[in-house]
Amino acid sequence: MNVKNDKAINMPRWSRRDFLKLGAAVGVGGVAASLPSVSMADSDSPTVLNYLAWPGNADPYVIGEFEKAHNVKVRIKEYVGGDQMLALLHQAPPGSFDVVMADAEYMHLLKQGDFLQKLNPDDYPLQDFWPEFQKFPLHWFEGDLYSVMTDFGYLGLSYNTELYRPEELESYDVLWDKKAKGQVGFFDFYLPSMGCVSLSAGNTAPFDLSSAQFEALNKKLMSLRGQASGFYTIADIFSSFSNRQASLIPGIGEWITLGLRESGVPVDTVIPKEGGLQWTESMSILKTSPKQDLARKFIQWTTSPRGQVLMATKPDNKKSIPSKAGWELLNKTMPDEAQLLRMQLNAPNVIDEYRSKKIAYRQLPSNQSIEAWNDLWTDFKSA
Repeated sequence: MNVKNDKAINMPRWSRRDFLKLGAAVGVGGVAASLPSVSMADSDSPTVLNYLAWPGNADPYVIGEFEKAHNVKVRIKEYVGGDQMLALLHQAPPGSFDVVMADAEYMHLLKQGDFLQKLNPDDYPLQDFWPEFQKFPLHWFEGDLYSVMTDFGYLGLSYNTELYRPEELESYDVLWDKKAKGQVGFFDFYLPSMGCVSLSAGNTAPFDLSSAQFEALNKKLMSLRGQASGFYTIADIFSSFSNRQASLIPGIGEWITLGLRESGVPVDTVIPKEGGLQWTESMSILKTSPKQDLARKFIQWTTSPRGQVLMATKPDNKKSIPSKAGWELLNKTMPDEAQLLRMQLNAPNVIDEYRSKKIAYRQLPSNQSIEAWNDLWTDFKSA
C-alpha cells in the first residue's frame, strides 16, 4: 500500500545484471571508488556477529548491553547508500555478514538477489509495534516476512526558523519564491530530493510515475535550478544550515534538524500540504550467515522495548521507533526525550502524522530505471 492512497506498491523486477549495473548509477558518489574492502577475518567466529549497516549503528550505547548479555562482539561494516550496500553484498564471500540493516526500499532487491533468510514472525515482538507497522508492506513478500523495522522518520521541508515562519511553508511552492533564490540547498541523493519535488507536482505516489509524469517532473525539477545554493553531503548539510548558506532544504527531516537545533542552530522541519516521505530502516538475516540463531537474537534485542529506546535516543542520530512498547518505556524512563522526539502517548506525535495520510513511502522508481532518475538528477546538478 501507499500510505497516502492505499495504492498497491509496484515493484520492478531486477536481474543480476541490473544489480551489477547499480554501481554505475548512484546519486551520492561512485561505488567503485569508495567501496570498503570486505575481510573474512573472524567471520566464522561464534563470538563475532558481522553487521552490515549505516554508520553509527554499532555505537556502544546501542549494542553494548547485547554484547555483554551474550558475550559476543558486534563488528560493523559501514556503508553509505543502498547502492553501496548491494555492491558490498555482491562482492563479499558467502557468510561474510550475518545481519544487514537496509532502507526498506531496497528490500525487494535483496529478496530478488536471494540474500535474505525468511523470518518467522513469531520470533519477533511485532505485536508490540503500532498496528500500522505490524505488517509493513515493504518487508513481506508473498505472505512471508524477510525484514523487521527498527526505526523510521519523515522527510519534508527543513528551514531556517529565523528567516521563515511555519505559515510560509504550507506548500513546497515556497522553493520557487523570490525570497528563496540562491537559498535552496539539496541533499545530493536523488530519491529524497526528487521525491519531494514529485510530491510538489501532485504525485501522491511520488516514485510510481507514468512517462508523462516523469517528463513533468523533469521540467519542474529543472525550473528549480536557479534557486539552488548547492548540493550537499550529509556533513555539508549541517554546515550549510549553520553558516546560512542554505535556508531551505527539501528531502531531509528531523534526523538532521533535531541535532542541529539541540546545538543552537535555528532550524526545524515541516511536512507541507503536498506530503512527505517516510524513510524506514530494517534488519534482516543473511541467508548465508553461519550464525542464524545469534542474528535472530540481535534483531530481537534491537526491537525489544529496551533496544528500541536506545535506538531512538542514540546521541548522534535520534530516530522514531515503531514499537509502542518502546514508546511506553521511553515515556516512563526518559520523558524529556519522548517530548523532544514527539513520541508522547498523550500528545500530538509522529504516529498522528502517519495517520494523516500525508506520508508516502520512499521507494525506488517503479516505471523508470534507477539510471533514468540518476541521469535526470545529474542533468539538474550540471544545468
